[in-house]
Amino acid sequence: MLADLHNHSCLSPCGSLDLSPRNLLELGAARGLKLMALTDHNSSLNCPAFAKLCPNYGIIPIFGMEATTSEEIHILCLFTNLEASMAFNEYAYSILTPFINNPDKTGDQIYVDEEDNIEGEVEYYLVNPLDISIDYIGAKVSEYGGIVIPAHVDRPAFSMTSQLGVMVDGPWSAVECVRLPPALNDAPLNTLGYPLTTSSDAHYPEHVGRRPFELDVTAEELLPGGRGTEADMEVFKQALGKRRVK
Repeated sequence: MLADLHNHSCLSPCGSLDLSPRNLLELGAARGLKLMALTDHNSSLNCPAFAKLCPNYGIIPIFGMEATTSEEIHILCLFTNLEASMAFNEYAYSILTPFINNPDKTGDQIYVDEEDNIEGEVEYYLVNPLDISIDYIGAKVSEYGGIVIPAHVDRPAFSMTSQLGVMVDGPWSAVECVRLPPALNDAPLNTLGYPLTTSSDAHYPEHVGRRPFELDVTAEELLPGGRGTEADMEVFKQALGKRRVK
């Protein structure tokens, strides 16, 4: 199954207004993706529309966000259950740095319905950090039934290695890399034996599906209730665990 666990939409201020959940899925399906996550910066408000639309495109949805810790490390927080993702969304917004967004300077932050109608705009700037450390975000996400994956660890900005200098152990279900094998400044990066994934980190239409990865699982295994039901989290975690790359 071709998967991509890191995608933004028109909700992320640094993303394209053309990348609504509908357009994201149209592009993903055209590029062969079968499992996609919607992970806007510090918010899941476009996930309800994403959930409604995924069955139309034959794509299994994963919900969540790309959270920014107090150290300014980006962490993918992923859920198979929409309600759990939305509950964590409320928690995340309550600990977001309360800096008012200025759309003219930092970009629009709109959330839409499945027909691309604007439902609202987020007040606080979503790229700012949450008041939670990397030491605690994994346990907090787990309380809501989700998993965590450090994002783009081999990138020199907003990554574990850029902020801490090294990879650190944690409750990571996998580690996301821009390239495999991962390297920093042409030197191999020690990812501590965690399963490795790549993802598109799509912010614009041309980014969708640029770095997918193969997940060793069938739709029947991931969706024991059949199409249109939520993915089984344990099956999802087990499939990620098979992606060990030396």
